[in-house]
Amino acid sequence: MSDSSPDIMLLTRPECHLCAAARTTVARVCAEHGVAWREVSTTEEPALGERHSEEIPVLFIDGVQRDFWSIDADRLARLITAARTARQDPTP
Repeated sequence: MSDSSPDIMLLTRPECHLCAAARTTVARVCAEHGVAWREVSTTEEPALGERHSEEIPVLFIDGVQRDFWSIDADRLARLITAARTARQDPTP
């Protein structure tokens, strides 16, 4: 795979103080690691919002839910490194 960057998505809800804190953490850690990320609001993806309504904000890496409510910067950094390593590993 040519791109070793994981797909990082933060699911948020409007006017959510936990989401604001998560957004700040994700933006900082991703910038430190040179990784793009995207924020998706429950207003854009109501089915995801309904599915995860009690857990928002929710962090997904490569489509897998990794954290919710509070995003730990150190854990996110480790998850980014692990995802990159897994993408670079040539074994099936």
